[in-house]
Amino acid sequence: MSRRQHRSTRLCCDIERGHTSSTKQTRKARMSEELSLNINIKEPRWDQGTFMGRAKHFFMVTDPRNVLLSSETLEDARVTMENYRAGVVKPGLTEDELWRAKYIYDSAFHPDTGEKMFVIGRMSAQVPMNMSITGSMLTFYRTTPAVVFWQWVNQSFNAVVNYTNRSGDAPMTVNQLGAAYVSATTGAVVTALGLKSLATRLPPIMSRFVPFAAVAAANCINIPFMRQRELKYGIPVMDENGNRLGESPNAAKQAIIQVVVSRIGMAVPAMAIPPVIMNALEKKAFMKRFPVLNAPIQVGLVGLCLVFATPLCCALFPQKSSMSVSGLEADLQERIRQTNPNTSTVYFNKGL
Repeated sequence: MSRRQHRSTRLCCDIERGHTSSTKQTRKARMSEELSLNINIKEPRWDQGTFMGRAKHFFMVTDPRNVLLSSETLEDARVTMENYRAGVVKPGLTEDELWRAKYIYDSAFHPDTGEKMFVIGRMSAQVPMNMSITGSMLTFYRTTPAVVFWQWVNQSFNAVVNYTNRSGDAPMTVNQLGAAYVSATTGAVVTALGLKSLATRLPPIMSRFVPFAAVAAANCINIPFMRQRELKYGIPVMDENGNRLGESPNAAKQAIIQVVVSRIGMAVPAMAIPPVIMNALEKKAFMKRFPVLNAPIQVGLVGLCLVFATPLCCALFPQKSSMSVSGLEADLQERIRQTNPNTSTVYFNKGL
């Protein structure tokens, strides 16, 4: 090998070593960024001050695939979150993996109590559960026994969801929970039967919307009953730094109204669009020939609507809701003025 070739070879090796060194440095820099302890995992990844940011957040939280996650995966996400809050980072953890762990955690654990939520009460179970129940309600709406049964199933499911996603950390006794459940389901079923009796005087297409009207009215009954303890004793309100200032029934009222509006909004596409489509399809020859297709098609249509309606309606209001101190109870206002004179707005978890 000539001297010139040898120099050329050495130069190429030096360049390659330089590239390798810079690549390693880049990787180290990225790892140090990914392992930063300054990521605010107490808040969602996207700006909750905008509807789009809230929608992205709830598309992650209500993802039906989260229901299929194993207990080990949920526990791993919980440990990752708790360790990160304590300043301990698992080796090799990336920022994307951290956020993924957060959303797995948020989908399965209560934001106030930290307890693992009952699986069918999680918002990630809304689409598979509601598409089955709502599809059945829309299919079997003509007879009174069918209306009673499916309204009872629906309101029992709603009672579980409403209790699971309540605001605050105060426990309910078994007697309180039982009384709330009986009141909520009975009121909702009676409302549904009353609306069904009115539907006999309506055109067939209008009678298809009776289940929606019943669900909307029932939500106005079920949610306040299942969260009546909040209305009586209040929910925790905090300052902008997360310091607990007290409990407010007025904040609970605002939270429950927002949840009722969101839940009715979720039901609109799933219970208003499929009846129109099914009313047209049932006139077709193939549906008359294969009436057994009615239920699966209806359930599929409801599921398609719910995939989008659930996160978008959850996003109508921020989960971390707020209200002016002047809107609180007089005694709580006075206490806040004495202990936190600079606080003009309080924040609270409205529930889902």
